[in-house]
Amino acid sequence: MKIVHLIAGIALSATPSLAEETTQLDAHEHGVGQLNIAFDENKVAMELHAPGADIVGFEYGAKSDVDLAAIDAALQTLSDPLGLFLLPEAASCIVITAHAKLESEDSDHDDHDEEGHDDHDEEGHDDHDEAPGHTEFHAEYLLECANLTEMSAITFSYFEIFPNALELEVQVISDKGATAFEIERDVAKLDLRGIF
Repeated sequence: MKIVHLIAGIALSATPSLAEETTQLDAHEHGVGQLNIAFDENKVAMELHAPGADIVGFEYGAKSDVDLAAIDAALQTLSDPLGLFLLPEAASCIVITAHAKLESEDSDHDDHDEEGHDDHDEEGHDDHDEAPGHTEFHAEYLLECANLTEMSAITFSYFEIFPNALELEVQVISDKGATAFEIERDVAKLDLRGIF
């Protein structure tokens, strides 16, 4: 997981204003998430921040079984980066690590990654009792690609999966520098030619 933080740190340090935006939950805009992507040798690190309303349709403290189930399902879905972001088959990418959590203004919701997710009971759902206000889903991914030069585009099935999501502000870091993109649901594809 250290390499994810290292590469994501490089991406965030390249644009301090983006880093400030993505860490202030109260500054987020419904419908708009942030995705940082860093390419390093044969590794791809991705970091996603999305308002709770974009992912599950609400941002209040979840208490009902329906809301709790929605959060659990969202965390499970967010733990599958290759289902959210479709990469060219020729790039031959595999997931090394994937971690998703729910955060609120007042507390982190760290206990919901892909490991050990099924071993909590009804009492464990008290962790979903977020304070009223803004919540945000945060996911980090590390991929390894056998043929990174074949990474010509990313198609965002993210928008099909999460209908309340309207846009992703994407920051891409490669050895050629940093580039920013706005990906909207009606043109949910990012052309990466020229990035490497």
